[in-house]
Amino acid sequence: MRASNNNAFRDSFTPLTGHSPFPWQGRLFDEFLSGEFRASCDVPTGLGKTSVIAIWLLALAHKISAGANLRGFPRRIIYVVNRRTVVDQATREAERLRTALATKKELEEVAAALRSLGTGFSEVPLAISTLRGEFADNAEWRIDPARPAVVIGTVDMIGSRLLFAGYGCGFKSKPLHAGFLGQDSILVHDEAHLEPAFQKLVERIEYEQRRCHDFRPVRVMELTATTRSQTSAESILTDADRVHPEVWKRLRARKGIEFVWVNDRKAIAEQIAECALKYRQTGKAILIFLRTVEDLEKVRNRLEKEKLTIQPLTGTIRGLERETMVKTSPIFGRFMPDPAAVPQYGTVYLICTSAGEVGVDISADHLICDLTPFDSMAQRFGRVNRFGNGDARIQVVCDQSGKAEDGADPFEQRCQRTIVLLRRLPQRLDALYDASPDALSLLPQRDRLSAFTPEPRILPATDILFDAWAMTTIREELPGRPPVADWLHGVAEWEPPDTYVGWRSEVEIVAGEVSEKYKPEDLLEDYPLKPHELLRDRTDRVFKQLRDLASDNSELPVWILSDFGSVRVETLGELAQGDDDAIRNRTVLLPPRAGGLSAGMLDGKAKFERGSSYDVADEWLDTDGMPRRRRVWDDNTRPSGMRLIRIIDLGTDADEIPDEVAVPRRCWRWFVRPRSADDDGSRAAVQQQELAPHLQSAGEFAAAITKRVGLEEPEATAVILAAGWHDLGKHRERWQRSIHNSEYPNLVLAKSGGKMWPAELSGYRHEFGSLLDVLKDGSHARELGELAAETQDLILHLIAAHHGRARPHFPVDEAFDPESAQASSDEAASEVPRRFARLQRKYGRWGLAYLESLLRAADGLASQERQTDTSEP
Repeated sequence: MRASNNNAFRDSFTPLTGHSPFPWQGRLFDEFLSGEFRASCDVPTGLGKTSVIAIWLLALAHKISAGANLRGFPRRIIYVVNRRTVVDQATREAERLRTALATKKELEEVAAALRSLGTGFSEVPLAISTLRGEFADNAEWRIDPARPAVVIGTVDMIGSRLLFAGYGCGFKSKPLHAGFLGQDSILVHDEAHLEPAFQKLVERIEYEQRRCHDFRPVRVMELTATTRSQTSAESILTDADRVHPEVWKRLRARKGIEFVWVNDRKAIAEQIAECALKYRQTGKAILIFLRTVEDLEKVRNRLEKEKLTIQPLTGTIRGLERETMVKTSPIFGRFMPDPAAVPQYGTVYLICTSAGEVGVDISADHLICDLTPFDSMAQRFGRVNRFGNGDARIQVVCDQSGKAEDGADPFEQRCQRTIVLLRRLPQRLDALYDASPDALSLLPQRDRLSAFTPEPRILPATDILFDAWAMTTIREELPGRPPVADWLHGVAEWEPPDTYVGWRSEVEIVAGEVSEKYKPEDLLEDYPLKPHELLRDRTDRVFKQLRDLASDNSELPVWILSDFGSVRVETLGELAQGDDDAIRNRTVLLPPRAGGLSAGMLDGKAKFERGSSYDVADEWLDTDGMPRRRRVWDDNTRPSGMRLIRIIDLGTDADEIPDEVAVPRRCWRWFVRPRSADDDGSRAAVQQQELAPHLQSAGEFAAAITKRVGLEEPEATAVILAAGWHDLGKHRERWQRSIHNSEYPNLVLAKSGGKMWPAELSGYRHEFGSLLDVLKDGSHARELGELAAETQDLILHLIAAHHGRARPHFPVDEAFDPESAQASSDEAASEVPRRFARLQRKYGRWGLAYLESLLRAADGLASQERQTDTSEP
């Protein structure tokens, strides 16, 4: 790449993104190059905020080409959005960048520079992963930690992982996610003003990492044009932006507000429907926003009766149905940036709750909505005439009997202030109020802030809490370790708690005595819940629907999941007899036979029908439409390219499975596709591997990774030695017998290739055996003893923790070695939590997790080495 100047940036940015850069984008590029990472970037809606990803990518490539030291420059960008729909759109933007890198001749030098960062395991220069949708946790971002990566997710999905809670993650992978998200990364929080609690949380994490001297502390940048701060940083926009023709057009986009008044809050939905009907003959794309799902249903029902073309979009739709709608709905397509590519349906209506407010790259011709606080209204206005090519009418339906500020609840107070503020906007010749981004920005900042949604009560994130959340080995409820939801979103009476709901067949099949052998926690560890399986709704509404389901299904079991992986099992009837506190900020997993799903939403009146899609766990597909995992009944055939991870043998209990569930079966085999399913990578071998070559390969990959990421001594040596010793504990007759290796001890395997039935290990953990081997084996112990005490500590911890234990301990029933005296096991086990505490003080919570994750990445790469994706089982 050429020297840094405006022309050089333009020469790369234009082919990478498909359009010429705005001045602010060139300025941000120069800041990145100089090592400046601004805390706030105030880019209005419609001016290409997601291009921050492209700008970071080009700055990284430029520094590589210039031979600059990358220490301090993040090689992962974490893009956090407030709404799930936006994840898919931001992901498509990242995918376009990667396609451009692979196809544009002008970008060959950029692609080569980025490719040079990785260990050589993949020729693709950029990893892309999302925490929902078709890229959901595809592991690209953590297979090779040296490789540049884009990770996109919601506040819940990213935030829970940063706090070691990892919604949808098993306890083994939680520290891996925390380490790679929280180190060597820049976290960009889009529309940060809408999630003030999360913004304060990540700022606190950033401060805590610097206080604790973490290796590669995360950098945080809020991306919002409506910051809550009274003392904003210097604006990224300059006069050069404001006179740019395209920027000017978007900032001055014609949007006119008309207020429509009703005399009763209950009449708002009816009036919005009446306003919508007046557009029926226009052939336009009409966007409707409502605060509540109940009001949305009223408007939907009215428009459906009139046989109009509508598409609802709420946050309560299950992920699978939502993804299908966004990809395939021609109605939704009419609101996309390229509506000409979508067949015309005359007038179309997109009816949304807040799920459509934030960041979604849609642009309607006209907007009808109820009243919300100013920050939310500004988001809504940003979804109409987004690119300044039309003249949009915005009808805001308000209750003129609205409460006075005195005595009103805080949310309603802000709504009333918003009316006053909007009526101070300039009036156009047609008497409509000017709602262009430029006009909104000229309102006094203090007045705008006074009309924002009230800040929730933001709970302090203390060092004690960070320590408690980092103890990921402990899955049970712990005093002093609360669920993380209130720290992600704050506590607000106007934002009641949520509950996730999903359906899995194992909830009913693995029940009774069978569940004692196959614990729900372990099953969910092997087959984690994914976003496409779950819907989310207010806890009180979920509880009401569950009570309706319980009236006909009171004896059916239900699993209630905590943040930290524990599962409480009870019947629907027992759950219904309690109160909704039992499911607050929890995930409720139902058996399909319970029913309750209608058009992707929870419905207590919906009955189960054979053949209906309730359990969709196996419909987690990769970008080529191939399943990442499968569960197969009574079939010895291994799905092509997949690895067997679990067999559930129901034995004689198989005859007791109700006919409504399935034909009586005995063995249930679960498979995953390596490098695709959500595991820690080290279990990903499809082909058999011997132990000694595997350990050698892991050490070599560890050396490559530590060199590529610039890890200094003595930590680099610790990671390399730990990688070379981490699986020594597999050299046990019990472990080899568990993978049906009949040739042991003449043949010692590290990986069976997933072709054999795993047998019962009776609690033995090979990591613990490896720990003992390094301590007592002559050659290993001598090599270890030559190192400083702190380096020894780190090596021993990395070995013990490489499958998620030792944070902080090994459970009592796992702290043994079949070939060692129990006294030596007890002594080693007692030191594990003390060692964890010492190292966490030294490296910080995220720093230690990062070091653990480097070893796990090396193990995963070694497990996949020399593999081919064969079609033969």
